[in-house]
Amino acid sequence: MAESIIIRVQSPDGVKRITATKRETAAAFLKKVAKEFGFQNNGFSVYVNRNKTGEITASSNKSLNLLKIKHGDLLFLFPSSLPGPSSEMETSTSMNLKAPNVVEDEIDQYLSRQDGKIYRSRDPQLCRHGPLGKCVHCVPLEPFDEDYLNHLEPPVKHMSFHAYIRKLTGGADKGKFVALENISCKIKSGCEGHLPWPNGICTKCQPSAITLNRQKYRHVDNIMFENHTVADRFLDFWRKTGNQHFGYLYGRYTEHKDIPLGIRAEVAAIYEPPQIGTQNSLELLEDPKAEVVDEIAAKLGLRKVGWIFTDLVSEDTRKGTVRYSRNKDTYFLSAEECITAGDFQNKHPNMCRLSPDGHFGSKFVTAVATGGPDNQVHFEGYQVSNQCMALVRDECLLPCKDAPELGYAKESSSEQYAPDVFYKDIDKFGNEITQLARPLPVEYLIIDITTTFPKDPVYTFSISQNPFPIENRDVLGETQDFHSLATYLSQNTSAMFLDIISDFHLLLFLVTNEVMPLQDSISLLLEAVRTRNEELAQTWKKSEQWATIEQLCSTVGVQLPGLQEYGAVGGSSHATTAAMWACEHCTFMNQPGTGHCEMCSLPRT
Repeated sequence: MAESIIIRVQSPDGVKRITATKRETAAAFLKKVAKEFGFQNNGFSVYVNRNKTGEITASSNKSLNLLKIKHGDLLFLFPSSLPGPSSEMETSTSMNLKAPNVVEDEIDQYLSRQDGKIYRSRDPQLCRHGPLGKCVHCVPLEPFDEDYLNHLEPPVKHMSFHAYIRKLTGGADKGKFVALENISCKIKSGCEGHLPWPNGICTKCQPSAITLNRQKYRHVDNIMFENHTVADRFLDFWRKTGNQHFGYLYGRYTEHKDIPLGIRAEVAAIYEPPQIGTQNSLELLEDPKAEVVDEIAAKLGLRKVGWIFTDLVSEDTRKGTVRYSRNKDTYFLSAEECITAGDFQNKHPNMCRLSPDGHFGSKFVTAVATGGPDNQVHFEGYQVSNQCMALVRDECLLPCKDAPELGYAKESSSEQYAPDVFYKDIDKFGNEITQLARPLPVEYLIIDITTTFPKDPVYTFSISQNPFPIENRDVLGETQDFHSLATYLSQNTSAMFLDIISDFHLLLFLVTNEVMPLQDSISLLLEAVRTRNEELAQTWKKSEQWATIEQLCSTVGVQLPGLQEYGAVGGSSHATTAAMWACEHCTFMNQPGTGHCEMCSLPRT
């Protein structure tokens, strides 16, 4: 039997080992390489040297021995086309991104095409060259330059994610072998050399121990509320009840020009899901409308970009001050809040072609409305690190009951293997020591994000002195029904129908109400709101659906301006429609002459 040899073949995606024989021809060897890497026979070239010299061609009938290829030699593969459909290898024609079929967010695609360098003008004191020359004092800086970021006002502790990518791909190999690996805390499956856990484990399937490091980059660099009204309406719940409140932030990701290659999360609306809030706790309830809300937001050009909650305690009601409770002496986010943020971020991953998994980290942000140093309400923004996301995803992080600022790395049990988690600290002698994360200061997991309001407010939705009620606020006596809709329409008599209808919470009610949901017939209106097109809005206003809604509003005793211009709807007269009655318990519209509600079966009052 011919002696087997192993030849290493290095490609843009790494090194693979090919088993061959010394007497094997070059053509047979190249077929093995094509099969291993998933290429067509003519989709690549193999060279003896890295500089593309000494090509091994299939037309050569020479054996590997005659080509002087020995056991353990390293050959170099350069693709000339993408692998076939059956290939496990994935390449890219640009920066050798690992998942070419992944569709990244628009903002990521935009920033990846930008230069990103920080251009500086000629220094009249330090530069000694002409206007066309460059020196160390005026040459453009890279977007990840730490000295530049530290000298910004205020200093930037975390470079942007795209600046971090530029740092990884800026070397001599241009990031040809860069891959952003997601951390895993689970035992690798498929290891057959021993019994499954807890009866066996080996170094091949055992996850590595984790040493927590403060993340040097962040996926989002700024959170901006479009205007103060968005935040004030959310805070109104706490002002009226004293109970804490929760909401989802809907908006879009845009370029943050204050930081090189930065990303900003712009918040246009806050959706408040079903919940139970007290003065010191929050409990989220199942939301049957969650998917519909996401669909409506998508048609409006928005997406869920984060979550927000209040942690407010009134200090002096006469002065309107609140307690300053979250600071460096207590905590900024509790361990339980970090775990919740990590869970949300895992549910909303950041699509990334540089990762073999097609995703890396998350752009989902956390906003906290809490007291500031001046005892006024401040909005603080955060994310948790990718390490925290992995610990939460694999259920390896627990909160401490008595110390909200401390987490606890779970210990291994017969049901689950948990890797050891460490963090570095400074002892009383100034020495750096490694500590086991039991307990764990959550400051190692937190990334802070600046939260701002624009000087010139932006309005995706119209602002009214008498706004439509926000969903799920029944505890305040603020309900979304046709009576509140009729009241809203009667109080807002703008000549521009688009201004009246451009309310996020109103649009959600039109789609999700139980009496006459418009989910299948509201696309035109949503497009009108998204594009700010009054003509499209007027076209939808003339539809049968809107006429019927106005007729339903008239049954609750509120006369709407201009209602008579519609006349009959669907062949029935206005008088016949008006004879319908609304149940006071569930707002369902019942046929005339019925004594009980057809929805809740309660008697008519």
